[in-house]
Amino acid sequence: MRWTIKPEPEPHLVSQLASELNISELVASLLIQRGISTFEQAKQFFRPTLDDLHDPYLMKDMDKAVHRIEKAISDQENILVFGDYDVDGTTAVSLVSSYLKTIYPNIATYIPDRYDEGYGISYKGIDFADDNGFSLIIALDCGIKSIDHVAYAKEKNIDFIICDHHRPGENLPEAIAVLDPKRNDCFYPYDELCGCGVGFKLIQALAQNNGDSIDDLIPYLDLVATAIAADIVPMTGENRILAKFGLEVINANPRPGIKALIQNVKKKVLTITDVVFIIAPRINAAGRIKHGNHAVELLTEFNLEQAQQFASEIEGYNVDRKDLDKKITIEALAQIEDNNEKEKFTTVVYNENWHKGVIGIVASRLTETYYRPTLVFTKSGDKLAASARSVKDFDVYNALEKCSEHLEQFGGHMYAAGMTLKEENYLKFKEAFEKVVQETIHPDLLIPEILIDAEMDLTDINPKLIRLLNQFEPFGPENMTPVFVAKNVVDTGYGKAIGQQEEHLKLFVKQTNSEGFGVIGFGLGKKLELTQNHQPFEIAFCIDENEFNGNVTVQLRAKDIR
Repeated sequence: MRWTIKPEPEPHLVSQLASELNISELVASLLIQRGISTFEQAKQFFRPTLDDLHDPYLMKDMDKAVHRIEKAISDQENILVFGDYDVDGTTAVSLVSSYLKTIYPNIATYIPDRYDEGYGISYKGIDFADDNGFSLIIALDCGIKSIDHVAYAKEKNIDFIICDHHRPGENLPEAIAVLDPKRNDCFYPYDELCGCGVGFKLIQALAQNNGDSIDDLIPYLDLVATAIAADIVPMTGENRILAKFGLEVINANPRPGIKALIQNVKKKVLTITDVVFIIAPRINAAGRIKHGNHAVELLTEFNLEQAQQFASEIEGYNVDRKDLDKKITIEALAQIEDNNEKEKFTTVVYNENWHKGVIGIVASRLTETYYRPTLVFTKSGDKLAASARSVKDFDVYNALEKCSEHLEQFGGHMYAAGMTLKEENYLKFKEAFEKVVQETIHPDLLIPEILIDAEMDLTDINPKLIRLLNQFEPFGPENMTPVFVAKNVVDTGYGKAIGQQEEHLKLFVKQTNSEGFGVIGFGLGKKLELTQNHQPFEIAFCIDENEFNGNVTVQLRAKDIR
């Protein structure tokens, strides 16, 4: 692990903010690192409100999108809501379709089949719209590069409204409206929305036109928060506001589909981390193992009993997904060993029998193991399809762009992408990708980094600090859980490795004059010897509250020890 301590902010700024807010300099320093340096900014950070959301009409083409939908409603046209099969896509389709159904009946949904149609807008989907009399398609979380598909639809007199958040190519599709804050000519104040977030801005604009307030849209925020958490977009600006209020809906009054997914969770209050690890994988499992339609059915079902039935089917898909992902990861690791490719700058593996629905998860697992840009390929029809995952600060999308001569199509963003190629181009592409990464990646990026916010003494940990840190939530990219480092820490002699393979570490640590704190270090079992015989060590950690039998205690979650 590479330990990187963030630069300390200017001392006079820290003391000024600390005195303005009546907080410790440690907390003031954490705020400034997050770009919060004034009383007003701190107020917005600690007390966000839905009134802080931007006017949806600031987004390029929003007026055209709303006008076209209103025309479709007044002319009694059939509207098809189309979206990708992952969490962002299925929540977006559920959001927009369920909102539109409250004002107009002629609404249907369409999720492409991951195996038969692949990612994004499909010709099959357009043919379905044509055969069934749909004259308007609203595409969510996809479509920004679908120039040919939109032209094909136009020939059939079908209009498109595209709501996407991926990077556009040089030209945009000739749709009625293209809502994408990453458009070069779009000056919307926040460009990190996920696909469901762009969908939310669309219904916000429609609601405004109908004379509804933002409070009328609160019931939809459980879907938006789920998409924000799953899509790993920055937890800043509008995303943080929508995630915060969406989490409140998930905890207080979620839609029946989400209620059914979380009914067996023992925790009183779910955090954004629980959304990432409990809700999102299950919604994703539908599209990975069976069909994304199952996720939309679940999320738009308003009868709790029926929702529970759908949720139990999805639970089954999730169990299958876990088994497949485990099996394929073992096979992929063996392939890397057998081909003697551990010393390369990239991981690229292929097996025609691997299940296309889990190759993204396997790519993430391999990235965790070897920590380098990773591609996992499988056979998809007469082509090969792959999922890409990257390491921190390396743009895998740019690397793919430099090898695009070997690819049929590709799309995505900095840390995750998808692509297809002809089988005969696989080896050429593999060589080109290795070469590009080797020439462009900084060697440090191949060593996992722990980004440390500040050094602290264990005596600084008190109820006020914990109360304030809890208000930094929801956490996510660009607003991560604060990581601290404490030096000259000793274990009081109770340290042990725990878990089936003794892979985890449990300690009870102190510094001179501090009280003792329990420590849990997941995956750090091998570090036990560094902590024995009362020898001092340094610990990088987050501060957690651990609830057991109704008692809440402070616990340090170790990230690394040295």
